[in-house]
Amino acid sequence: MPIKDSELILNPDGSVYHLNLKPEHLAPTVILVGDQDRVSKITKHFDTVEHSIQKREFKTETGTYNGKRISVVSTGIGCDNIDIVLNELDALVNIDFKTRTIKKDITTLNIIRIGTSGSLQKEIPVDSFAISTDGLDFSGMLHFYNIEAFRSFPFEDAFVVHTQWNANKALPVLISNNKTLEKVFSSDQTKLGVTATASGFYGPQGRVLRLSTQDPDLNDKIHTFNFEGKKIVNFEMETAAIYGLSALLGHNALSLNAIIANRATGEFSNNPGKLVEDLITYALGKILKL
Repeated sequence: MPIKDSELILNPDGSVYHLNLKPEHLAPTVILVGDQDRVSKITKHFDTVEHSIQKREFKTETGTYNGKRISVVSTGIGCDNIDIVLNELDALVNIDFKTRTIKKDITTLNIIRIGTSGSLQKEIPVDSFAISTDGLDFSGMLHFYNIEAFRSFPFEDAFVVHTQWNANKALPVLISNNKTLEKVFSSDQTKLGVTATASGFYGPQGRVLRLSTQDPDLNDKIHTFNFEGKKIVNFEMETAAIYGLSALLGHNALSLNAIIANRATGEFSNNPGKLVEDLITYALGKILKL
């Protein structure tokens, strides 16, 4: 049965609604960044850029790096935007836009996030690279999907007990990365750990300006949580949503984080721009091995 116009929204030119892309514009390897200005910081390393488009915060450039075709897409901030981006990326490769039907043969994308983050553990220092072994979603977005088969309930249950998680908040959901990608991107330059994905930057990550938080000790509880050797090493706002939707849709996902701050020590990078540039070149080198 064809997907209704109200569900799969296409622009007059046949491109998908938010990303403004047509299927031929997307490469099988996709780099996700939050900041639209970071797209060109990656594609400046490309041999060629064949397509460039922007609609709102969603900017895409597709080209080749050392002969490998790659798309770089900016998502903006937060899990709500990831919900848009991941569903539309999947639609581009797995839905026939002419018949509005799901294709018989499903395509798997390699999706690599390159982002910045703050560490919660002293052993994950400022100016290091962190790979998210798992994403722990605090936003609640994944509960709108049938995510149960991909969750880690023992970890989640232990975390809820340890933190005395408030029942008025969405229950945390833990989703793993793609282990093949983790193996490719891991090296002595990277640290591994669980990434907490918050629904906001201030209160949801324990920052206090003029507003107090519901649980002022939550960051300390997160910092001390350890489940069978797994620690939560950093906070950001997208990884768990990327992992969850990728798992549901059958894509491979990995999140790389440039650690620009350490919440445990109060430190901030002296040169975050260089750190991000170093992570970009590191990631591009690893992508060539895919």
